[in-house]
Amino acid sequence: MHIAPANPQDRDALLALIQSAYRGESSRAGWTTEADLLGGQRTDPEGLDAIFANPKQTLLAARQDGDLVGCIALTDKGAGRHYFGMLTIAPTQQGAGLGKQLLAAAEQQARDAGASVMEMWVIKQRADLIAWYERRGYLATGRHEPFPMADPRFGLPKRDDLEFAVFEKPLG
Repeated sequence: MHIAPANPQDRDALLALIQSAYRGESSRAGWTTEADLLGGQRTDPEGLDAIFANPKQTLLAARQDGDLVGCIALTDKGAGRHYFGMLTIAPTQQGAGLGKQLLAAAEQQARDAGASVMEMWVIKQRADLIAWYERRGYLATGRHEPFPMADPRFGLPKRDDLEFAVFEKPLG
């Protein structure tokens, strides 16, 4: 797998990949689906454009044999902290270790940029995904953040109790 920063020309392919991994019937081919929790979109063109336009953000793309199979968004929050989100692996490729590789590459990029802590948010109802992150060294902070329930840019909630649990990992 080859991992490198994505560019604006990748936007449409990234949108399709992200949507297929998180929402709708196609997402059910993998284990990271949010289709039972959320309908609608996972992100939109403007959201990806904002990442490409922000010098504190990077979107890494993973390619296998030239095909886009994954991505992860990184944000430099300053003071030695980075945040990652939108870790995505094509549904039919999930379970093959690509997510581990992509996350490790993102953590290394954060270390190289001077980060000592990586932060991430995950929907608290995603026990299977939380367990996966815990196996990779992410620890619950006890902090929770509200899910943007009324903002369709992030999906259409199918439950009224969604919220994010905040996790951190020391990158030392």
